Amino acid sequence: APGPSTSSASRHHRAHRSGGARDERYRSDIHTEAVQAALAKHKEEKMALPMPTKRRSAFVQSPLDTCTPPDTSSASEDEGSLRRKAALSAVLAQTLQSPDYWINRSVQSSSTSSSASSTLSHGEPKTHPQPQLQPAVSLLADVLAHTRIGKHVPPDVTSSTPEERGSRVDLPPAVRGMSRGQSRSSMLDTADGVPVSSRVSTKIQQLLNTLKRPKRPPLSEFFLDDSEEIVEVPRPDPNTPKPEGRQIIPVKGEPLGVVSNWPPALQAALARWGATQAKSPALTALDITGKPLYTLTYGKLWSRSLKLAYTLLNKLGTKTEPVLQPGDRVALVYPNSDPGMFWVAFYGCLLAEVIPVPIEVPLSRQDAGSQQIGFLLGSCGVSLALTSEVCLKGLPKTPNGEIIQFKGWPRMKWVVTDTKYLTKPSKDWQPHIPTANTDTAYIEYKASKEGTVMGVAVSKISMLTHCQALTQACNYCEGETLVNVLDCKKDMGLWHGVLTSVMNRIHTITVPYAVMKACPMSWVQRVHIHKARVALVKCRDLHWAMMAHKDQKDTNLSSIRMLIVADGANPWSVSSCDAFLNVFQSHGLKPEVICPCATSPEALTVAIRRPGARGAPLPARAILSMGGLSHGVIRVNTEDKNSALTVQDVGHIMPGALMCIVKPDGPPQLCKTDEIGEIVINSRAGGTMYYGLPGVTKNTFEVIPVNQAGAPIGEIPFTRTGLLGFVGPGSLVFVVGKIEGLLMVSGRRHNADDLVATALAVEPVKTVYRGRIAVFSVTVFYDERIVIVAEQRPDASEEDSFQWMSRVLQAIDSIHQVGLYCLALVPANTLPKTPLGGIHICETKQNFLEGNLHPCNILMCPHTCVTNLPKPRQKQPVDVGPASMLVGNLVAGKRIAQATGRELGVHQFLSEALQWRAQTDPDHILYVLLNAKGAAVCTATCAQLHKRAEKITATLLERGSLNTGDNVVLLYPPGIDLIAAFYGCLYAGVIPVTVRPPHPQNLAATLPTVRMIIDVSKAACILTTQPLMRILRSREAAASVNVKTWPTIIDTDDLPRKRPPHIYKPPTAEMLAYLDFSVSTTGMLTGVKMSHAAVSTLCRSIKLQCELYSSRQIAICLDPYCGLGFVLWCLSSVYSGHQSILIPPLELESSLPLWLSTLSQYKIRDTFCSYSVMELCTKGLGTQTEMLKVRITLTELHYKNLNSINEMFLSNHACLQTRGVNLSCVRSCVVIAEERPRLALTQSFSKLFKDLGLSPRAVSTAFGSRVNLAICLQGTAGPDPSTVYVDMKSLRHDRVRLVERGAPQSLPLMESGTILPGVRVIIVNPETRGPLGDSHLGEIWVNSPHSASGYYTIYGEESLQADHFNTRLSFGEPHTLWARTGYLGFIKRTELLDCKILMSSRHWEIYLESGLRYHPIDIETSVSRAHRSIAESAVFTWTNLLVVVAELSGSEQEALDLVPLVTNVVLEEHHLIVGVVVIVDPGVIPINSRGEKQRMHLRDSFLADQLDPIYVAYNM
Repeated sequence: APGPSTSSASRHHRAHRSGGARDERYRSDIHTEAVQAALAKHKEEKMALPMPTKRRSAFVQSPLDTCTPPDTSSASEDEGSLRRKAALSAVLAQTLQSPDYWINRSVQSSSTSSSASSTLSHGEPKTHPQPQLQPAVSLLADVLAHTRIGKHVPPDVTSSTPEERGSRVDLPPAVRGMSRGQSRSSMLDTADGVPVSSRVSTKIQQLLNTLKRPKRPPLSEFFLDDSEEIVEVPRPDPNTPKPEGRQIIPVKGEPLGVVSNWPPALQAALARWGATQAKSPALTALDITGKPLYTLTYGKLWSRSLKLAYTLLNKLGTKTEPVLQPGDRVALVYPNSDPGMFWVAFYGCLLAEVIPVPIEVPLSRQDAGSQQIGFLLGSCGVSLALTSEVCLKGLPKTPNGEIIQFKGWPRMKWVVTDTKYLTKPSKDWQPHIPTANTDTAYIEYKASKEGTVMGVAVSKISMLTHCQALTQACNYCEGETLVNVLDCKKDMGLWHGVLTSVMNRIHTITVPYAVMKACPMSWVQRVHIHKARVALVKCRDLHWAMMAHKDQKDTNLSSIRMLIVADGANPWSVSSCDAFLNVFQSHGLKPEVICPCATSPEALTVAIRRPGARGAPLPARAILSMGGLSHGVIRVNTEDKNSALTVQDVGHIMPGALMCIVKPDGPPQLCKTDEIGEIVINSRAGGTMYYGLPGVTKNTFEVIPVNQAGAPIGEIPFTRTGLLGFVGPGSLVFVVGKIEGLLMVSGRRHNADDLVATALAVEPVKTVYRGRIAVFSVTVFYDERIVIVAEQRPDASEEDSFQWMSRVLQAIDSIHQVGLYCLALVPANTLPKTPLGGIHICETKQNFLEGNLHPCNILMCPHTCVTNLPKPRQKQPVDVGPASMLVGNLVAGKRIAQATGRELGVHQFLSEALQWRAQTDPDHILYVLLNAKGAAVCTATCAQLHKRAEKITATLLERGSLNTGDNVVLLYPPGIDLIAAFYGCLYAGVIPVTVRPPHPQNLAATLPTVRMIIDVSKAACILTTQPLMRILRSREAAASVNVKTWPTIIDTDDLPRKRPPHIYKPPTAEMLAYLDFSVSTTGMLTGVKMSHAAVSTLCRSIKLQCELYSSRQIAICLDPYCGLGFVLWCLSSVYSGHQSILIPPLELESSLPLWLSTLSQYKIRDTFCSYSVMELCTKGLGTQTEMLKVRITLTELHYKNLNSINEMFLSNHACLQTRGVNLSCVRSCVVIAEERPRLALTQSFSKLFKDLGLSPRAVSTAFGSRVNLAICLQGTAGPDPSTVYVDMKSLRHDRVRLVERGAPQSLPLMESGTILPGVRVIIVNPETRGPLGDSHLGEIWVNSPHSASGYYTIYGEESLQADHFNTRLSFGEPHTLWARTGYLGFIKRTELLDCKILMSSRHWEIYLESGLRYHPIDIETSVSRAHRSIAESAVFTWTNLLVVVAELSGSEQEALDLVPLVTNVVLEEHHLIVGVVVIVDPGVIPINSRGEKQRMHLRDSFLADQLDPIYVAYNM
């Protein structure tokens, strides 16, 4: 960056400069004072907002070499020179509403020091101890005590999954009443066992306190259900200022004078000077040090341009087929540092009558905006590019030396225009110089707000007229000297420095951007040395010169008669002009020579201030109310200086032009005199069209203003300038912003530049780079939301950055009365640049929306700025009776939503079934157990199973000293031993309890769960294998649980051959058969009691539905410990007699194709699996279907060295040696789960394995719950599983509206299978307990002989049990007893009068907000779609905040990119504001054995600070 770096120099500079308080660009005085005032209303405070938690590795630092201050269009000055004496006081703004908006200091302080233990893992700097910790904790305790999370229910545990599977390990729970090394005294009674000193909960509390502040528009209370529109429409504020003036009259510029010697065309002027003034200097170029490099005379310029014109027309191609014809478009690709080459090329093209299209030099294939330049070249039909030899050498090349094909560009032919390659024209050749006409002379590029680059065509007559108008307005004289610091390819740099200067034989000294960076005083020195009369600069150049002027004692600027400030229309140019004058007035600079101007690519120069007479009063300035500006009206601000904007005029409009102000949106209606509008111009000196884009041209170049009645005011077309402004006294033009910088938020206009000025007035020196800030808006949830992105200095600390961000929030809120949606800081030098070093706003916005910005700090404020959320839903009355039938929105006459399966026959005891099979068909094989190699390691015939069960019974009776009805825990790996032990218990009259064994590599996490089930079930004995018995008694186990208090442990590996004296037969079928313990997704351990009657009716139900009989084979790849998985693994085969091929899901870890190759090898028709198995196959084998399909032999594979197949895959699959996998035999593949069918997973599984012959109709799902293990199961003869699309808006209101596929806000739901025989289902309103009509969402209640008898719990909460298992409807059919599943769903009747249950979510996991119902799985689906790096997500709520946890599969650098994307997608698709976004490593979200997410468990781990997150963002 420019400026000396020695501290002594900067000290001297600070002492010397009187205008120190007004030195920085972007900063109008009003902003500085306003920000100081806004921030000074409070006494100094540290951070008011909860700071995000960041893991140390997630601190993104750019490498040191890239941390040099970046090239900017607006100076990244050295530190010393910018540290202002009057630094803004670092204090927080008080908001307009409530003084307790920013949080009580005591609560805040605890967030930094309360959790010292976890400080290291999160990389938060440890602050000094804070004495106010006590009140914070007590306050928090108070809050937490009132935030009880649900009733106290059975204890909370999670079963484990082995660690190898991807480190998804279920965490041990925080269970109240269980001593796990934590004394009760150290925990507050918060109903969820989270220690109150936990940092996370403190921060969330801080966030809640912050959010107490009311949002600006208050929400109305209720809204009508059938309203089509879902957003809150803000009511018009009666105090909104309205324009009161009369309609504006078009303003006329002075007439364009006729001077006798004006040339008929610009080329003619060049020809004249080339012939008559050949020695006169036209252009002086500077080298990198700021010294003159060469001077091009008018003679040289003429002769070289002539040569180029001749070469272009005659030497490219052949005489019969020239490459270029007059009127063709040619790209000019020259660097700014070589203006001479550009001038020759430009005038050469004019003389050859081809159309030059100057563009920037592309630096790389992925250059920011190169694709848009490609669009420009394509729309202009450019296929030839002129460039210099040096530039051509610098362009990126392919390995064989050709210039690469730039992204989005048409194919280009490159022509070098250095003099040595040009041909001297023959004697008889003369260029054709016609009088200026309406043909296009050149095309100037312009980038729109969306980033599209279009070409503005300027005709020959426009070009000439514009030069004449500028000559008249600026009073140019022949032979003057002009210093040009601007880009000579476009805009003012081209119009003044290349075109008008040649017309008037002016000597132009060009100071390129690279020279300015190296020597910021160079333009001032050139003015001094050459006694230049005119200088052409931007505010940036004034600022840079002012920063570096201390070395120049003898600089004299008295020769300047006109200092043209090209961006003087910007509101923040005032302070730059003032500060520059302040410093250089003593060097001869006259105040009246500063001439701001307003320009636009379409209308060229709009207005310019003429230089004033010596001593004449300077023009007045407008001090406007920001509030008025945001409503588009002009109000002079007298009361509140802090929300005012000072603007300077840009002089009068150009000679020969006519100007109006029209409304910026809608029809071009004339504004009133006190209204801000878009400036439109009618002039011969403007652009004529967007080249090649006739549609867009009409809306911009052919606008006819209309009056208030809508009638056109005339027939002459005006051109839109894209400038917003008004006409002040004396017809002076004032510009307050640009359309492209306009941010329309909730109907109010804000200017991006004003927001930049405010943000940078918050003493940014320590935190961000001054010129490296981007402001744009993104559309989220029906409104524009403001985003600010800035580059953070490498030495800024986390705390500094966060403090700066929170201050910017308050300053903008206070001054502009608008909330920021997102504030992001990125590492230095990472924002995409425009060719001249500014920030490429469109590319930055695109990166933000695509998640490619990689911020190092981010603050989202959706709570503050999203004020149009859906209105709360009106609760319906709940006092319903049989007569009224008013339930939800149900009116009498609707059909009750209920469904019944077919009739069921008689039952028998399962133990008797095994004995009968052992006698009648002893050698029939019931079970085959496979290992990872696909080999049968164990089989069991009916007789073998019966004998093994008898041996276990004898051992139990002998060694267990058990009474009938005692509980016995079965601790076995998945296999036949487990089945034998189960029947052994039935034979002995004891109650089996199957428990998943602990994982040997992860005892600390998995053994406490085993211990808890043993304790809760009061087991009298444990049956297990020898290896597991050793584990239970090992030293490692002793570290997690008390191993001395295990009940009797019996290993069943080597049992003596004994038969029991008798086999127990239960006196009634209602006696208990077994206990089924499972962990729900809410992390709750529930054991249910299954009677003998329920077991046998369930087995009969499944037999009828799936047509199971002795000759059938089924394959089961499920965990055999609970629910339907246990029933299919252990019970079904014994009852129905079919053969079960058992595949332990664990074996798939080491051999992925095991399950599919088994189906193929055994030609299985029916198979049962879990979602986790299906996911493993989809992710692991999805890319290998071809290899699975082909005939494979081991030798072929080794020969081809196909490394992509796992080694295991090679060695383990004997079955693949002879034939490939063929799944055409599979008739039904049923996924066993207790959740909404995962449509995306089942569909991708079907699609991926379609190539292996899998029928698309084969995959279906089952549905069961804790109260009834199997409610639905897709039968073999039933119709195909169907999918329906429901409207999400209706679903939130508990209504089901079916819509077409692809409808907006539609949600696909797959049916949960056909209702099992003997089952009755009804849909009930969970609040009124009355039946609901068809197509209403309600709780699924079930009546069935195989429902569980009740919960088995040591707490004996009978009320809970009765409520769930024996409930009656409030009306309709009050005598039937129903069991409540806790799941929400609806029934859809098909044409065959068949009823399908479609499940939407678990009732207890539903999130209620404003009376609307939200389903976690839907929010998670949206989140997972938000970014490619989100592997998995889970949501839960805490204290009414929605917390989203996302697993990051990419690099940690992407963690912060996810925060805005997650917030956006949930707001956009579900109309909910995310309170906290937690980014974690893959595998952190706990899942149970069925592959279901354990959201409540995740919540507890988060609140106990056990997740080790990569990043936690607290949305404001």
